[in-house]
Amino acid sequence: MIEKTYKTLEYQKIKDKLKEFTLSELGNKLVDKLQPSTNLKAIQTSLELTTEAKNILNRSSHLPLHGLHDIEDLLLKIQKGGILYPNDLAKVSSFLRGCSKMKKFMINQEYVAPNLSSYRYNISEFPEIEGEIEASIEGSKVSSKASSQLAKIRRKIKITEEQIEQKIQNMLHSSKYKTYIQDFFVSKRNDRYVIPVKSSYKNQIDGVIVDASATGSTVFIEPSSITKLSNELSILKSQEEAEEYQILASISGYIGLHLKEIKINLEVMGEYDFVFAKGRYSNSIDGIEANVNTNDFIKIVKGKHPLLGKEAVPLDFGIGENYRTLVITGPNTGGKTVALKTIGLLTLMVQSGMHIPAKEGTEIAIYERIFVDIGDNQSIEQSLSTFSGHMKNIIQIMNKARFSTLIILDEVGTGTDPSEGAALAAAILDDMYRCGAVTVATTHYGEIKDFADQHEGFENACMEFDSETLKPLYKLSIGKAGKSNALWISEKLGMKPKVLDRARKYIQNRDGSSDSKISFEIENCNLKLQKKKKKTSQIMQKPKTSDYRKGDTVIIGNNNEKGVVYEPEDDNGYVTVLVKNEFIKVKNKRLRLHLKREKLYPEGYDFDIIFLPYKKRKLKHDMNRGSVKNVDEYRERIEEIENN
Repeated sequence: MIEKTYKTLEYQKIKDKLKEFTLSELGNKLVDKLQPSTNLKAIQTSLELTTEAKNILNRSSHLPLHGLHDIEDLLLKIQKGGILYPNDLAKVSSFLRGCSKMKKFMINQEYVAPNLSSYRYNISEFPEIEGEIEASIEGSKVSSKASSQLAKIRRKIKITEEQIEQKIQNMLHSSKYKTYIQDFFVSKRNDRYVIPVKSSYKNQIDGVIVDASATGSTVFIEPSSITKLSNELSILKSQEEAEEYQILASISGYIGLHLKEIKINLEVMGEYDFVFAKGRYSNSIDGIEANVNTNDFIKIVKGKHPLLGKEAVPLDFGIGENYRTLVITGPNTGGKTVALKTIGLLTLMVQSGMHIPAKEGTEIAIYERIFVDIGDNQSIEQSLSTFSGHMKNIIQIMNKARFSTLIILDEVGTGTDPSEGAALAAAILDDMYRCGAVTVATTHYGEIKDFADQHEGFENACMEFDSETLKPLYKLSIGKAGKSNALWISEKLGMKPKVLDRARKYIQNRDGSSDSKISFEIENCNLKLQKKKKKTSQIMQKPKTSDYRKGDTVIIGNNNEKGVVYEPEDDNGYVTVLVKNEFIKVKNKRLRLHLKREKLYPEGYDFDIIFLPYKKRKLKHDMNRGSVKNVDEYRERIEEIENN
């Protein structure tokens, strides 16, 4: 399977939808890694797990997965010798607590979800770690209960801070310092207790200036009376920090002893989040667990495109039993492309272990390769036309096609001459069939419908169309070819009856074989234009090609390349034309007049300016006025011109 298939079928959008139902980054990571599998047993197991998750969700409104944290980075930090801080330890504790709750919850789900419930055996519980963290961490800091030493240090800190504040309050309320103080409240700068003093009185207070305001009008002074207490406080703070570090390091080390088991917990909880997300998504799309096989057999019963919502028209589809190639025909906007994308996307989802929006009885084949060619493959960078872009993609697909390959082609063979396109499309479909691939293709070509009727292993289908409302029904009917309904639709929309009659006559002129070209019998059609002041009419005739004159611009053949007439038609019916600085002879029947020379050049214009280079024009002029004396001189000048 290739990325182009995922992109065309919008597989990533399904993964984005699935992410909406995960509860943690653990589940999101698994969704990001999700890829369709080709292992039948693995797919069956994954589908069963999704079904079990759905059964649990439909029985229980509470699932203990909320608040699940991805602690992979924290475990890696411990593994490298680091320690976890209070907030980190709180996440670890929450995760381990969630693991314990999930394990207990899944014990009671063994009857409805035996496989999913068995995952609980891989979950390890760590009540000691949970208890240690709970006892040691309070909010976002280490609790005083973590150790008696820490509690003792913090009591001393509190007493010292109270003593400092009392001394400062005494100074603030003293009449002695009233004039000097800017603001009458206790302040801290650089973790030191200070008094805000007017800068003009900074020398009146005995102490150390710790900081100053931005305007410089205030200085913050630590009074000398509290310096000793402040130093004691700094020492106590350092002791507190050291004790906290020891506590955090001890807990982190304890966690480090069980890294392997906790990592397994991480994987199991991530898997639970991922599987239950698939169950929730299944509920959101009314999904079912499809049967799977490796026999290239697909049967979709009332399947819907999962991105179109519940109002999408259901699709009934089958392939791989009596035929391996299905050709779908019908009008534009009839739903053919949506049908193709539905088939491809439902297959990818099943191979990803996901439920699909369909009815019971649906069966999906497991393919090793899924290739898609849908949409406009025009490439500006590679200068490829739409047809060339499609062909390049199809050639790559054909080179890889074999058994256990699903190929989805939209409008195969279009973008070129219809007769060649139809023949090429038939040959492509035949080759894919002979390689053993299962192919679903849409087409407008009637020849492909007949080819499918005659080819063993092929079947026709069509998108149905409401003949009264002109609206597509988006319903696929297998076993009959569709019609383009072009004439019928045109008639309903008000096309002139005589135009439709002429079109029917053209179609009836075929020789009876579906691959024959339409034979056009064109009646004499002389357009008569009435002039206001003349009673007689004049018949406008197409200019004869023999009337082409030097200087006329013409269009050559069907490629619309332009040229300038150099010599009129000769006896053999050829006209000499200058095209891109090169003179070529073109049969007059291949030319169409673009502009007459009178519209381009003034009367008496020297056309040699167009056809001859300057030096040759000068030589011709010299000959006409007798400046070239003899043949030898003429040859010398011609040779000089040619060499330069």
